[in-house]
Amino acid sequence: MLSPIPQPPTIPFLGNLNDIDIINSVASFMRLAETYGPIFKLNLGGQDRIFINSHALLDEVCDENRFVKKVVGAIERMRDIIQDGLFTAYHGEHNWEIAHRILMPACGPVAVRSMFDEMHDIASQMVLKWARYGSTNSIKVTDDFTRLTLDSIALCTMDKRFNSFYKDELNPFVTAMVDLLLESSRRSSRPAFISSLMRSANHQWNENTNLLHKVANEVLAERRACPSEKNDLLNAMINGHDPKTGEGMTNESITNNIITFLIAANPTAYKKVQEEVDEVVGKGPVSVNHIGKLPYISACLRESLRLQPTSPVFSLQPRPNLFDVPTVIGGKYEIAPGQTVIALLTKIHRDPAVWGIDADEFKPERMLDENFNKLPRNAWKPFGNGMRGCIGRPFAWQETLLAVCLLFQYFDFAFVDPDYQLSIKQTLTIKPKDLSIYAKLRPGIDVTQLDRNLHTNVKGNHSNGIDKHTNGSHGSHIAKKSIYIFYGSNTGTCEGLAQSLAVSASQRGYSSEVASLDSAANKVPKGTPVIIITASYDGEPPDNATLFVAWLQNLRGLALDGVQYSVFGCGHRDWHATFQRIPTLIATLFQQRGAKCLASRGMADAALGDIFNEFDKWEDCTLWPGIAEIHGEGDISFNENPQLDLAITTQLRSSNLQQNVTAAKVLENRLLTAKGEPPKRHIFLKLPPEMTYKSGDYLAVLAVNNSETVRRVMKRFSLPRDSAMTIKSKGSSLLPTGRSLSVFEVLGTYVELSQPASSKNILIIANTIGDNSIRAELELQSNDRSGLENPNQRTSVLDFLERYPMANLSFGQYLAMLPPLRVRQYSISSSPLEDSSTCTLTLAVLGPEAQANGQKFLGVASSYLSLLEPGEMVQVSVKPSHQGFHPPSDLSTTPLVMACAGTGLAPFRAFVQERAKRIENGGTVASALLFIGCNHSTKDVLYREDFEKWHSMGAVDVRYAYSHEPDKSDGCRFVQERLWVDRKDILDLFDKGARMYVCGATVVGAGVKQIAKRIYKEIAEQKCGPKTDEDFERWFVDIRKERYAVDIFT
Repeated sequence: MLSPIPQPPTIPFLGNLNDIDIINSVASFMRLAETYGPIFKLNLGGQDRIFINSHALLDEVCDENRFVKKVVGAIERMRDIIQDGLFTAYHGEHNWEIAHRILMPACGPVAVRSMFDEMHDIASQMVLKWARYGSTNSIKVTDDFTRLTLDSIALCTMDKRFNSFYKDELNPFVTAMVDLLLESSRRSSRPAFISSLMRSANHQWNENTNLLHKVANEVLAERRACPSEKNDLLNAMINGHDPKTGEGMTNESITNNIITFLIAANPTAYKKVQEEVDEVVGKGPVSVNHIGKLPYISACLRESLRLQPTSPVFSLQPRPNLFDVPTVIGGKYEIAPGQTVIALLTKIHRDPAVWGIDADEFKPERMLDENFNKLPRNAWKPFGNGMRGCIGRPFAWQETLLAVCLLFQYFDFAFVDPDYQLSIKQTLTIKPKDLSIYAKLRPGIDVTQLDRNLHTNVKGNHSNGIDKHTNGSHGSHIAKKSIYIFYGSNTGTCEGLAQSLAVSASQRGYSSEVASLDSAANKVPKGTPVIIITASYDGEPPDNATLFVAWLQNLRGLALDGVQYSVFGCGHRDWHATFQRIPTLIATLFQQRGAKCLASRGMADAALGDIFNEFDKWEDCTLWPGIAEIHGEGDISFNENPQLDLAITTQLRSSNLQQNVTAAKVLENRLLTAKGEPPKRHIFLKLPPEMTYKSGDYLAVLAVNNSETVRRVMKRFSLPRDSAMTIKSKGSSLLPTGRSLSVFEVLGTYVELSQPASSKNILIIANTIGDNSIRAELELQSNDRSGLENPNQRTSVLDFLERYPMANLSFGQYLAMLPPLRVRQYSISSSPLEDSSTCTLTLAVLGPEAQANGQKFLGVASSYLSLLEPGEMVQVSVKPSHQGFHPPSDLSTTPLVMACAGTGLAPFRAFVQERAKRIENGGTVASALLFIGCNHSTKDVLYREDFEKWHSMGAVDVRYAYSHEPDKSDGCRFVQERLWVDRKDILDLFDKGARMYVCGATVVGAGVKQIAKRIYKEIAEQKCGPKTDEDFERWFVDIRKERYAVDIFT
């Protein structure tokens, strides 16, 4: 029986245009695929187009006996420029058939192999340019790879040099090409009559088209005027004859295909790639013989093209037949004659039926030859299909392997923005947007040597060994007074500690460099202190330390001999099985690999809420004395009362500050709880263009300190509100130096005003007080910090200064005490399937809570967000959640069990909203249980109406635990108790393959784990006899890998 193809509701005249983001249509198609499943239909420009999103359907339409290429959309618009070129020709066009038969041999593997020397010439130009740039100048990757491909195609196939790497600006051909590709995409998404009215755009279109034809005609004229015996693509076009018809290519066809080839100019695990290059190529030049000996790099390229195919879609139609009868695919979907079918590769290449539950992850190992050859037919199609597939595939593959090989042979790389998240710039193809990197020559290589290596004869070179720089360490030429501080941090705490240490180091006469741990992979400095500050996240490295830890674990012997190090670790004792795992691992491996420990490892426990104080104690009592033993006391000239050297003026009232976030607009801000209950709020935001997220991700918010707190500081230091200052300090402060700044703005946007005072802070304040008895009182308080009951645990430096007005602390000293303002992360509580351009946050507002001194504590971000009104802007960025904390790839077959309390509900609202959207659009979902803990059955149940609606749809079964009304929740006060009562239902879902998710405070995570332990013991002992705690831990570790995900906040 035939089934209708799902389609979003249409609008008269516009069809489904409102469902598509014309800037990034592929992201819209992906969202719709998540909503409607393996097939859906859109009405675009008055025509129905069918999108397929599964491997099973792709396998059918790739049968060239049933389906053929169809030229539609932006590609059809390109026919105005290149008519019947290789990728714009309609099915069966005569000129295409002639050109294809003539050019195929010229683009084959043998011909491409002969082009290697020219490819190497162009790639060497890029390598030398990057080397001469130096390691501190950023490189726009996409621009240079466009130069690389354009110049390589022009030289290799037409013996034409564009010399793009010798010019600051991109070649005008490239600029015109990009503009035309963008405009062709725009024209395909708007009615023709509207395009005809856009005079300026049409004028630019014509100018760009003329430029492309001018360049192509010049290339052709040059070759005709000066014939060459070279066996290249241009000669094949000029002199070749169709072996079937005997016809040659017309001048017009040659011009069209010259442009076609030039338009094709379009541009991966790090350590293994570099190791493979070192092993296969060594120090010598890369030769054509090396290209076939790079299996891991080939796997990386295949995996990259799987996740981000350069051409993310291709279009087909049923093969024309005499009877114009419809075609059926999937056994139930009817495709009419001439109907456009679009294969969405970005979704098909992530089909869990082929790639598994980790289909969204980058795993090159699945693309090694042995595994790649076992893939189902048509599972990997980044170069299109069959006869109309990409004719330049061998060229592109050899060019890319060569470029990657050269770059990793000579450089180490780091992102300019360590937090860079891949975003896409879409034309006919896709490219990374705003991707910039630093390229640093690997140890032992200089530009002069590099120049000689690159210009050595590469033909037949089989060099096969290298003096491995496995430790990646610098020589001992680094200045005596240097110190390197590397951090691993997801939430910003360890980064803040690193910046704090840099300030302290500058006061001791050290020049410090602060960077992420990943930037130190393969290049840990020698002969100078190296300080590592990092956390663990469920036993795994922070996101910006994964590359470093992987590199470190693969070192052998005494690879770090000469390195001087110390490690400080942050963690949370509630996760006892993995507490301090990464800091401990790093310290152990450094010692095993020959590094010298400067000072014993420090540690801080977030459960005690005193990380900064513990760090201060370790720094003063352990780290600096340890450094002094090796480098001498002369290097440790500590200023007991550090302060920033600054000049204050009252003239300037504002300044322009830049932050690495983007502005989102507040659409709604409403209270979710009843009066008298701890406030919880719903924030609805319009995201910046091109900011995307998935259910389970976080939104990082750069807040502004509460103005009441800022005014308290201004009052304490007797500063007018319009005061301005110029910071003259040359230390490692994050505050802008050398220019005038508003004091109010610095206090509001740069520093943490509510950070609890550390013992060192209190002692510095004490030293400014003349009264001995008061000073002794403060010194006692600085040592009495045990237990969470201590009111000092939340007493800020400002609180102490207000409590002790006789303290004579300067404003510069005060600023030097304050760590930089960090972003706060909140789980997004909406699904992008509802509206990918918006998101919601669900948050608890912290404070005001009375302190022992009568002051109030205000949560920086939560109080800031709670006061925002619709129309106001807030600086945000999306941060991916930890691996595994997303809905399963296949909602129809994988049941869910979710447990939370309070605002831990946030990600699960997104999960359930996504399931409801799938049902709303005709899809099916497996069963889901959601356990929620709250206080009352009426006062603080969040989103009651939403969940009742979703429950009625079959999207979720909600079970509550009311701590103040247990009689209304089957006697359960807490969510873990409800899990125990309903354990039979949970076990039924687990038997069906359910995944479990937990979100909430540490007490929730620990409580749910204890109940999981009780359930395990009960069932296991019924079947197998008594079980120990060790048995449970082994079982729990196993399910954590695949079926149990947690998101715990403190």
